[in-house]
This record gives sequence, C-alpha cells and structure tokens, in this order.
Amino acid sequence: MSNKRYSRNSVTKMLGKSVAGFATNFLWLKPKPKATSRLAMVMDLDKCIGCHACTVACKSENGVALGGSRTRVLEQEHGTYPETSRFFLSMMCNHCEDAPCITACPNDAIFKKDNGIVDINKDKCKSFGICMGACPYGAIYINPDSAPDETVKDYPARTVAKADKCNFCEHRIAEGLEPACSNTCPTDARIFGDLADPDSKVSKLVNKQQLKGLLEEEGTKPQVFYKGGMPEIFKAGKAINRRS
Repeated sequence: MSNKRYSRNSVTKMLGKSVAGFATNFLWLKPKPKATSRLAMVMDLDKCIGCHACTVACKSENGVALGGSRTRVLEQEHGTYPETSRFFLSMMCNHCEDAPCITACPNDAIFKKDNGIVDINKDKCKSFGICMGACPYGAIYINPDSAPDETVKDYPARTVAKADKCNFCEHRIAEGLEPACSNTCPTDARIFGDLADPDSKVSKLVNKQQLKGLLEEEGTKPQVFYKGGMPEIFKAGKAINRRS
C-alpha cells in the first residue's frame, strides 16, 4: 500500500476535477437548445420591373416542369383610364405560421420545419389536391409530369403527380446561399433573410416599416411581406391569387 501523502490543496484539486468531469458529462446528456430562425421574404413592388428573372431562375434551379410554377409575377392595374397605373405582384408560397395547407392534408404530407419553411413530403403525398384549395395564395400545384423522366430525376419538383411548391430553395440555404429568385433579381426587389435576426435586412424592413402580408384576414400569418404597390392588393379577394 502506498504511503504517499496528499496535501489539502491537491485533494481539493482532484475533487474539483472529478466534479467538473461529472458536470460536463451530465450536461452533455442534456439536449442542446435548437437555434431559432424564422425565414421570410420581402417583395418590394416599387422595385419590381416584371422581368420574370425570378420565375426563370426558380424553374431552372428546381427543374420545375412546363405547366408548373413555384413563383409567379402577376400584372396588376389600378385606377380608371386615363388615370391608370400598373405594378407587378410577385406571388409564391407564404410559408405561413398557421398554414391552412398543413391542416387540410389528410396524409400529413405538408409540415413546417424549425426554420419556418413549409415543405411537402413527396412520399406521403397522394395527390388529392385538397391543399391546393386550402391555400388562399394559389401557391401549390400538382406536378403535371405523367411519367418519370430520368433527366430530371434528381429534382424533387419533378416527382410525378405530386404536390409541389416553393420551399425557399432549401438546398441552397443549406449551403449558405439565398433562394435562386432573390439571388437573381436585378433590382433587389426580393429580399430574403431571417426575421429572428434583428440585424438582418428583412427584419429591419418588416419591423421598422410595419410591412404586411397578403390576405392577412385569412389568419394564416404569412411570412412573405410586401412593400409598395397599391393598398388595394391587401384588400384583394382570393380570386386575384388563384391559379387560372
């Protein structure tokens, strides 16, 4: 048996290390708090020139089929001739906080992610189209492809006969990039960012200018906000936002 003597300080240090080690291991077992984010977009209608660069970029990035669209730019007229004016109204999934498409889907195929993105599980989708009727923004469509196409098999948007819509190009966000539409816009009419970050451009625009979304009376709490344009767009009936 060792006759080694330990001083009070050395014993205290050893006990301290043991307690620290136990605490570290105990804390490691606790779940780490998730980083909160609230992804959103601002449409600056005063800057939009209706060039459709956003819609083309979206189709190219996501391989959207002919006849389908994840984002649209509508032409809106205001006033009576000769006192008339025109502006362009950009439309897309609003990634609503209280998304009616989620509750409408009988297969739980539509869900909200921690970052606020509303997405579709293609494996669960049965193409009933109930979600299309539930969305007041006309943001969801059924992919018109009638048969698989090997050349576009890597694009989720091309899953045959499944519901599809904008997901803020989440594959780009995962790589630290912004959505294709806002990245391509030549006039910076689409501003993407995190509302949970008070220093982001999106957060400053929405909070300082008290921006609103479309059809807020529907109670969806849209996360796409609009700046400029005509006040009438916020009073528009559902018909203006439905797909033809």
